Amino acid sequence: MRAVALGGGHGLHATLTALRAVTPDVTAVVTVADDGGSSGRLRRELGLLPPGDLRKALLALAGPDTGPWGEVFGHRFGGTGALAGHAVGNLVLAGLLETVGDPVAVLAEAARLLGVRGRVLPMSPEPVDIEADVTGLGADPAAISRIRGQVAVATTPGRVRRIRLCAADRRSEPPKACAEAVEAVLGADVVLLGPGSWFTSVLPHLLVPDLHDALVRTAARRVVVLNLVPQPGETEGFSPEHHLDVLVEHAPSLRVDAVVADADSVPTPERLRQAAAALGAELRLDRVAAPDAADRHDTAALSASLARAVATAARR
Repeated sequence: MRAVALGGGHGLHATLTALRAVTPDVTAVVTVADDGGSSGRLRRELGLLPPGDLRKALLALAGPDTGPWGEVFGHRFGGTGALAGHAVGNLVLAGLLETVGDPVAVLAEAARLLGVRGRVLPMSPEPVDIEADVTGLGADPAAISRIRGQVAVATTPGRVRRIRLCAADRRSEPPKACAEAVEAVLGADVVLLGPGSWFTSVLPHLLVPDLHDALVRTAARRVVVLNLVPQPGETEGFSPEHHLDVLVEHAPSLRVDAVVADADSVPTPERLRQAAAALGAELRLDRVAAPDAADRHDTAALSASLARAVATAARR
């Protein structure tokens, strides 16, 4: 089974780790809007793709048997010097991006080094910025403010209403899609969106025109995996069904076959079932949260739930 998972950060890491137990043919398509931390520093200083989420996806698909390179890639420098806060893997990817240039070739080389099963691709070959319309930031709670940048959107105390993607160099053209990512979506048997930061890791994939068209056109079964808890800042106070409502607002042409949610994290199952039906999807309520952390997926449980969701979607 050819599986493609789209997202970024810890949410995509959870999906990829679960998918490794379902199929060896996994492609990760990773957002490239990060402008904070080590990734943001490298992006600003060198003009490169932010490497952090790409590194996390590589390590998720490499699994536990990476030898010393896995530990080294994840190691983060301490102290207060120029290297403080940088992950070694981020620096390796930055060096490869500067010397090799082509991000697809860079990620293939890094995957070979780590013994990755599957493939990691960027959402776009160029870094992008997220711009959001937000309410609740001024004296008039209904007034819309415009903010820009992944960190600004993820940490806003206001309520995010809508996002857009902009080229990092502020050109008027829409962001380009990675051609190999488009091909992977069109050739997949199953495509997964989420979990992850909804406005900064999940929805951006739907706002790259060629990637959006591929997600609409693909014959693959499309599965949405919902977050276990609202994200502090960008989705504070969102119900599970509101996550799907926002998805519809940003991609009204997208149809979905299955929605996976944690059974203990859904206070109004019938409302969520109706929101899933608006996307054409069947709702799967499974216990997929880690028993010791309500905000973290249990890898084995999520893997089993995804396998059932895909099998059910295939029969529809």
